[in-house]
Formats: sequence, C-alpha cells, structure tokens
Amino acid sequence: MPKDLVKVQKQIKKKRGAISSLHENSRDAKRLRRAGARSDKLEKLAAARAKALQPYLRRISFLQSAAQEATEPFTVESMQALIEIYLDRDSSELSTIESERRPGRPTSTRENLLKQRIQAEANEYNSGYWMPDMENVQILDRLKEWNEQWTSLGTLKFVRIARDGTKHTSSFPPKGKS
Repeated sequence: MPKDLVKVQKQIKKKRGAISSLHENSRDAKRLRRAGARSDKLEKLAAARAKALQPYLRRISFLQSAAQEATEPFTVESMQALIEIYLDRDSSELSTIESERRPGRPTSTRENLLKQRIQAEANEYNSGYWMPDMENVQILDRLKEWNEQWTSLGTLKFVRIARDGTKHTSSFPPKGKS
C-alpha cells in the first residue's frame, strides 16, 4: 500500500476518476488525509534537521574559505587561531547591542541568543572543537572542493581540537564528544 501522497492520489484517481467526487468519510478520503499528514510530518522533520545542521555548515564554510587561501597544510596552532577568529565573529555585534541598550533595561532576545551561542561554542572549544582535519593534505584538498552540502562531508576526516592544543579523531556526523 503506497504511503506517499502523490502515489495515493494517483491510485485513487485511477480507481475512481476525479478525486473531488469522494465522500468525506470514505476509505479513500481517509487514505488521502493520512498520506497528506504523513508528508507534512516528513517536511517538518526535514526542515528541523536542516535548521539543526546549519551551524555546522556555517562553520565548515568558514574553514573552507580559510583553506582556499592556504598553500600548505595547517598546524594545530594555526587551526586554533582559525577557531579563535571564528569564535570572535559575533563580539562586535554583541558589544554594539550592549552599548545601545539603555541602563536599567533588560537584555534583548538577540543579545541573549548571541551570549548563549558564544558560551556554547566556548564550552565546545574547551572540550574539543569539531572541524575537518586540516593537517592532512588530501582532506584539505577535499575541503577546498566541498560543494557546501551536508551529505558530501562524509568524505572528510574530522578531528576535535581543544583549547589546550590536544587533537583527537572524531566522527561524522558529530555526536557529543566523539
């Protein structure tokens, strides 16, 4: 039995003719409602997943732009410098928002979100920041050719770089402290 909305519509149209001639509580109408609800649910899940992956894609896109300018593989110290630059990207906006706020006024939603994101990324950096292994020449070349799609990141090797300079291999996709 087909579950996709288009397939259900096609099957019912073939069987009955016009879909508009269905009775409200008929079996075919119920099948159409179930298939429509299922496709809506799948679209919502796909949108939520894409939104959750967006910070990782932005991070790797930044690292890709840094890798485009590089002629040789990065060291752990240079990767840490890149991480520091990436983590500092919102500090000017945050200081602007803080300076524009009048004394005694509560913090804005944007300010709270920026502070939370900065704190979360700083905590991740302390335990190990997830990024492509830019010490490896082949991985660096693949990163330069990356097409900004999540699925094509599977060809890269990932590591976690901590603030203290330790480097651990990691997995794709990132899971906790892998």
